[in-house]
Amino acid sequence: MTTLEKISDPENVIRFILDGSIISISQLDPSLTLLQYLREKLYRSGTKEGCAEGDCGACTVVTGELVDGRVRLRSVNACIQFVSMLHGKALFTVESLKQQRSEVLHPVQQAMVESHGSQCGFCTSGFIMSLFALFKTTVNPDRNQINDALSGNLCRCTGYRPIIDAAQKMAQIQPSDSINWLTQPAQVSPQPIDKYEQKLIVLLNNIRPERSLHLQYSGKHYYAPRTIDELAQLTMDKPHATLIAGNTDVGLWVNKQLRELPDVISLALVDELKLIESSGSDITISAVVSLSDAFDALSVNYPQLTELFRRFASMPVRNAGTLVGNVANGSPIGDSMPVLIALQSELILRKGISERIVPLDQFYLGYQQKDLQPGEFIQAIRVPLNLQKYHVASYKVSRRYDQDISAVCAAMVMGLDEDGIVSHVRVAFGGMAATPVRAMNTEKALLGEVWNDECLQQARLRLQQDFSPLTDVRASSQYRLKIAQNLLTRFFKETQSDVIDQPNDLTSVC
Repeated sequence: MTTLEKISDPENVIRFILDGSIISISQLDPSLTLLQYLREKLYRSGTKEGCAEGDCGACTVVTGELVDGRVRLRSVNACIQFVSMLHGKALFTVESLKQQRSEVLHPVQQAMVESHGSQCGFCTSGFIMSLFALFKTTVNPDRNQINDALSGNLCRCTGYRPIIDAAQKMAQIQPSDSINWLTQPAQVSPQPIDKYEQKLIVLLNNIRPERSLHLQYSGKHYYAPRTIDELAQLTMDKPHATLIAGNTDVGLWVNKQLRELPDVISLALVDELKLIESSGSDITISAVVSLSDAFDALSVNYPQLTELFRRFASMPVRNAGTLVGNVANGSPIGDSMPVLIALQSELILRKGISERIVPLDQFYLGYQQKDLQPGEFIQAIRVPLNLQKYHVASYKVSRRYDQDISAVCAAMVMGLDEDGIVSHVRVAFGGMAATPVRAMNTEKALLGEVWNDECLQQARLRLQQDFSPLTDVRASSQYRLKIAQNLLTRFFKETQSDVIDQPNDLTSVC
């Protein structure tokens, strides 16, 4: 590759599918949220605004796109998605579930009625859409799967039990009139493609983006290149543009900080950035891979991390957000970075036609400061797989199990030889400093030593040399330090031979 492709003849029309029809929009504020568009332009008031930051779930909708020739559905938060990000997709709102020329309820809605799942009603449409996504994607969901699906929906009336009852009941309800793909629950073996899904597949193929997208409105520009070369050219031409993939963070800038975004570059249409590739020695996750897909792939190789990934935000946020985006954001309390640092992950950075590799533990230079040059972007993250034989653990300590920001997040990887001597160790923390960072003094105290109680006590003391955490609304400095030390003790107990096979219970108080 010696040259970069120039973006030629970009489209200036957004196309998506709503209730079997293609919606085309040419004049649009690029940073208009999907929630605003639904309520103020289409008058679909079933989608509610509660928090406008992706926490309450009242605005939950479901998007559909073609994956392996079938329509894949996922729940997302409309309040932190730009309308422009729907380009090439299908959209389902709570109004979409009503069957044409019929008063018959969708099985999810009927289950909510029969289980008395709606109280004040404000949050109900969001719950229904989260359940609809579960209904279409999971066969006979168990309680944990239901809880995960509803982790992003808050009920202020505290009526969760009847809603969970509805989730357990919905697949058993058969609609009394026409049955189509929308009303059929997920099945163990894929159901045949019916007329409804076939029409949707045809429509999605018809609006599949073939060219790059460029929207202009009141001095604002939104670019969505189709190839990685076009993206590289754009980021060099506009080094100060805001890059988005899932928009779960940038959406808050618009809603909460009222920030104007003169130039936005979306990575969402670049097929080269949607890949998960495994070489046997490592797994490479590209920039547009969602958190949901990235966590699924990592959990296969590191099942010890499954519980942490379940607690990472909510399902709609994981469906929209990306792992690379979380890393690029560089929050000191981001939950993915400590474990990725402990696993010796590397970033593949791209600028123009050049690539360079940066170890993740060297990427963060200070608070919101990164080793990222103007015009450079993160193309992918590479996670080694040769650490599977080691003890790997990650812990999140927060006030709530679901939907809460960490006070402390810890990750530890340790290799022990046959004599119990520490041959390899990486210890990383979030919430303890201005960036996610390794505990270097603690690692030095452990490496080459017998992993016993005396070694543990030395490591606990060294943590005080590594960190002087801040006090904020989530935790005091003393609490954070004590928690970090206790997590190290917990890791020690879990690495002992008589308890090593016990699963992590992250609900316990550390």
